[in-house]
Amino acid sequence: MLKASSNSTEARDAIRALPDPKRPLPAGWSRRKLDNAATRASGHTPDQRKPEYWNGGIRWVSLADSNKLDNGYIRTTDKEISALGIRHSSAVLLPAHTVVLSRDAGVGKSSVLASEMAVSQHFIAWICEEKRLLDPWFLYFWLQLHKAFFERMAVGSTIKTIGLPLFKRLTIDFPSLPEQRRIAEILQTWDEAIAKLEAIRAAKERRRKGILQELLGIDRSFPNHWDIKSLGEIGERVRRTNDGGDHPVMTISAKSGFLMQSDKFARDMAGSSVDRYTLLLEGEFAYNKGNSKTAPYGCIFPLDHPSAVIPFVYFCFKLDESLHHPFYVHLFAGGALHHQLSRLINSGVRNDGLLNLYADDFFGCEVPVPPFKEQEQIAKAITAANDEITLLDAEIAALQCQKRGLMQKLLTGEWRVKDEVVRNG
Repeated sequence: MLKASSNSTEARDAIRALPDPKRPLPAGWSRRKLDNAATRASGHTPDQRKPEYWNGGIRWVSLADSNKLDNGYIRTTDKEISALGIRHSSAVLLPAHTVVLSRDAGVGKSSVLASEMAVSQHFIAWICEEKRLLDPWFLYFWLQLHKAFFERMAVGSTIKTIGLPLFKRLTIDFPSLPEQRRIAEILQTWDEAIAKLEAIRAAKERRRKGILQELLGIDRSFPNHWDIKSLGEIGERVRRTNDGGDHPVMTISAKSGFLMQSDKFARDMAGSSVDRYTLLLEGEFAYNKGNSKTAPYGCIFPLDHPSAVIPFVYFCFKLDESLHHPFYVHLFAGGALHHQLSRLINSGVRNDGLLNLYADDFFGCEVPVPPFKEQEQIAKAITAANDEITLLDAEIAALQCQKRGLMQKLLTGEWRVKDEVVRNG
């Protein structure tokens, strides 16, 4: 039995996540402990003080490869070890088509080895070919289906991990090998469709960035034939304070733009200081000089609500009405001021998480002012590229949702595969 140890709730969850022994098996299916259906293996890290144990041409899957997992095959690794490193450690050379699962950081992520590789101790591996009961791709998709379960079962105060008792306890329901392979083929077809859309999206994203870099001068000078003016010359700083009206209290997220402050922080952070907040009107801009990985130099967004009160530490402004507003929305969102802000910011981040930047320096940043017609054309091109990417994101999300539903049906036997057709069993 799985020991409850220090967290009996997680232990009960683990047991519930295993196939119910009282649930009738679909016709022709088997139920076994995973250890009895495939050969479990693990790995090790050779002594890092011994250079002769490393860079010997043997791919070695480690936590550094987490970003390569959950994509079917893993073909390359960040590090390599040597045959000597294997001989002098507990690492083993695993055959191609071994299925691996991360039990530590990135817990629950899985992949299939595309060639012979070794793994670190942070991974559990299953070799299917020795017992010839499980198809590796069927097992891979089964692990993918139960990824959330593995994430829940990881415990620890610093690095969460899954102990070996859980893997020894795991059971799996599975059909005959031919049916497993057909199920895997169907799910791989969905993966291929998703991968094609993701490749198209990546190409669209490169095109969008190319437009920004070529036309908006990201990280380099703006086109020579454009006028260049300071932000203070083309806009007016907004200093109006909260008038006590019924305005939502909002903040800026580098990823999402304006958000309700209560949504971002799970509570209203304004308190009595809301009286000092800046009252912003629709279309006016605010610069959040907060530092983050997404926006190391802060971020600028226009307000997309009729009105809002926002933290008074933001630098706010409205543009001259003679300018094409969408052009500057794209300009600021594309980070066209980053190379200037990086030079202006003094001594990095303050204790309150805000960048050391004076208002005069911010409003002194130079921005391009192309002819109005060019502003319109550029904004239209970037908007079209953004719309294409948004549409592709929706299509990818829909396919991923449909695939997950299909996995639930096929990998539990609720839907059966027969005569090359998926039907309701």
